[in-house]
Amino acid sequence: MADGVKLEIVSPERLVLSETVRSVTVPGTEGYFTVLGEHAPLMTTLKPGFITATPESGDPQVFFVRGGFADVAPDGLTILAEQASTLAEFNPAAIDDDVAAAETELAAANTIEEKSAATNKVNAWRNLKLEAAQVMGAH
Repeated sequence: MADGVKLEIVSPERLVLSETVRSVTVPGTEGYFTVLGEHAPLMTTLKPGFITATPESGDPQVFFVRGGFADVAPDGLTILAEQASTLAEFNPAAIDDDVAAAETELAAANTIEEKSAATNKVNAWRNLKLEAAQVMGAH
């Protein structure tokens, strides 16, 4: 698939996107990664974040995913998202609810392990809020 990557983004509700693009940047749990044509097979989990699909021509398309899985295979990239939306459908204020829930979890944490996990969750949602502001400002 040197000419591009067949990309499908699927949420429980619908097929969000199905097309061939030049490259795709994906929010993997261990960090963002980019898939080009003839990428090595890979399966990974996703963290909440933004997928950027760059078509052969035209402007990149941005999608929000709230976790899930990415499967890179010889026939393309399939994103199975817990929740997925186009940038136009994305509501950045919804992240505020996630930050508040994580802060509540942190306040209720009793052990060092619980506090560490809750702190990581708070920081991840706050970072995503900053990232969302940058993405929304760029588009």
